Amino acid sequence: MMEPFELAQLAVKALDDKKARNIKVLKTDKQTVLADYFVICNGTSSTHIKALTETVDEVLSQAGEPPLRREGHRSGTWVLLDFAAVVVHIFTEEAREFYDLERLWSDSEEIELSEFLTEDHA
Repeated sequence: MMEPFELAQLAVKALDDKKARNIKVLKTDKQTVLADYFVICNGTSSTHIKALTETVDEVLSQAGEPPLRREGHRSGTWVLLDFAAVVVHIFTEEAREFYDLERLWSDSEEIELSEFLTEDHA
């Protein structure tokens, strides 16, 4: 079983490789038992959101961590992938503004993306 940070790191790299926009990582372990990290990003279209979702699902599943559940709005405006310790939220820009998770979870720590996109982490 992977550490939560490693899971979040794999998700961030997969999203970054597929050109996800405005990736944010929130460390939520002190605010909720739902997850240690929320990874939030947006895609440019429903097709892009689908590609981002499939990539994260595939990369984490290959690492032995398939999603526990997947929720997605039928219109293709948002998808949630629940990996227990890490929850990945993929939105259209409009849906992201509407749900405004960064504001809802503003008391959680935002982790710099550079920590996730470098090879080594202490």
